[in-house]
Amino acid sequence: MIYNFDEILERRGTDSVKWDSEEAGVLPMWVADMDFRTAPEITDALSKKIAQGVFGYSNIPAEFNEAIVHWWKKNHDLDIKKNWILAGPGMIPTLSAVLRSFVKSGEHIIIQPPVYNHFYHFIENCGFGMLENNLVYQNGHYAIDFDDLELKTSDPKSKLLLLCNPHNPVGKVWKRSELERIADICSRHQVMVVSDEIHADLVYKDHQHIPFISVAKNYNLEVVTCGSPCKTFNLAGLPISYVISENEDLLNKIHRTLEIQETSYPNPIATTALIAAYENGAEWMEELKDYLYQNFQYLKNYIAQYIPEIKVIPLEATYLVWLDCQSLNLTSEELSKILLEEEKLWLNPGTMYGEAGKGFLRINIGCPIEVLSDGLIRLKNAVLKIKNLH
Repeated sequence: MIYNFDEILERRGTDSVKWDSEEAGVLPMWVADMDFRTAPEITDALSKKIAQGVFGYSNIPAEFNEAIVHWWKKNHDLDIKKNWILAGPGMIPTLSAVLRSFVKSGEHIIIQPPVYNHFYHFIENCGFGMLENNLVYQNGHYAIDFDDLELKTSDPKSKLLLLCNPHNPVGKVWKRSELERIADICSRHQVMVVSDEIHADLVYKDHQHIPFISVAKNYNLEVVTCGSPCKTFNLAGLPISYVISENEDLLNKIHRTLEIQETSYPNPIATTALIAAYENGAEWMEELKDYLYQNFQYLKNYIAQYIPEIKVIPLEATYLVWLDCQSLNLTSEELSKILLEEEKLWLNPGTMYGEAGKGFLRINIGCPIEVLSDGLIRLKNAVLKIKNLH
């Protein structure tokens, strides 16, 4: 291995949201922020950019779109053209702009809980209606409730499906057949699909990310894909994103909304990071995925041996593991509170991702194995205390 993912970084005192939002001694394994240095190829490119010493107004370089085209072809076998790409200032403001471009107040957006908590924030902040097409949880696996999706899309007020592909927090990689069914249902009911594919690169062995846009081309369907290197390369503090669509009118509407939001100019430092990541970061990414998958295997084996009360949902993508803690007979909030107060371990309660997350926790394994081991010991100790109380 060329890169050292075992390195322990001291992040306290760096204004880190993850590490500086709680008292000393708390182990934060919650927010989607890895405890690894980004690829040195990115750091080198940023150093050269900063060394220029001039930070005036900047255009988006031609290499930006070229790098995205090359990356998606190489890693996801997706052929796109440079003029299908619109740069954005980060995933959250970009998704917000997309929704505002195509949905009006009082119209409905469909989501598939348990799902990324900011999906709820977008819908609430924009004043849109929301319909929940809850995933079906059975025998430790999740699936789409297509009958319910058919019902929800048939509502005349339903205008858009916000798809999480791969899915956060359940770590699911949707198969082509599943995406085709989504496309068929949404096309028949003329419901637009916006696919959040920020975790597309972090897909593990025996699974393949299928870009929704590659499926939708066979259907009469409006579709937009949103992507970013920020999760793959741990660049959350340098937000950068992009929208992919071969429909020029859709891109123009989104660009206009970004202008109205005053968010149409991505940071030039962040654009440099994206280009470096996509041009030179592939080897770092592959080693990262190997390390993360080994972390997952360690977690799965540890929990099976020491905390069998918890079920580990199979991890097909992301570095965010979904834990079924329903047998402990406590709410997600009660569980996370006990973990924090008794063991100083900070995990996300499942209900952050909708009521469908009741009894679940989300743990971030994007950290050195030593840190993960510490977190699992704390989790085991907390569960032992819970069992003794009952």
